[in-house]
Amino acid sequence: MEHDVWVIKDNISSIRQLMSDQNLQLLPDYQQRINVLKDLGFIDDNSRVELKGKVACEVHSADELVLTELVLENVLAEYEPEEIVALLSSFVFQEKTDSTPNMTPALERGQETIVKISEKVNEYQTLHQVILFSDDSKDFVSKPRFGLVEVVHEWARGMPFSRITDLTDVLEGTIVRVITRLDETCREVKNAARIIGDPTLFTKMQACQEMTKRDICATGSLYM
Repeated sequence: MEHDVWVIKDNISSIRQLMSDQNLQLLPDYQQRINVLKDLGFIDDNSRVELKGKVACEVHSADELVLTELVLENVLAEYEPEEIVALLSSFVFQEKTDSTPNMTPALERGQETIVKISEKVNEYQTLHQVILFSDDSKDFVSKPRFGLVEVVHEWARGMPFSRITDLTDVLEGTIVRVITRLDETCREVKNAARIIGDPTLFTKMQACQEMTKRDICATGSLYM
């Protein structure tokens, strides 16, 4: 009988823990994030997923909100594949660098557009007091985020890796890692293009993957 009483008391204690305020401490943050998604049009007022939300579900390797806005606003349509993959490098590269990339006017316009979209997204997050767990991953205003734009642009145009390393002070391993991760980002944008029914962007993203996945960046193992 004593054991039965102990089991009942233990169950009561567990239920009280589940009902406690401590167990619901993340609920306000969840609601704030829901409000951000509603304001940006990713879900409707009844929390049903909109087209933007479906596109964002395809993105896992980069900032899904900013990248989805970039795709849905048709920003990438005016750029060539080598310029698109260069601009997408800002979603992958996050390390510090002292070198300033030499960008074409088109790439500079692309940088300004990405910064503008990221600022809009951050304004809604600030408005609803959403806590960003990694400030660096959301900071597109910082110039180092675009530190490898020139490198990736020239790589996509066919420049040898031995000459690529002269364009930046970033380590060779980091360059390879960024370009390798870009293949995943390009695949996600390609899937997004399929969802929204944009065959032109789909074709461009295929070209982006073909341009970057070559030589050392396509090697199965760097130790071979």
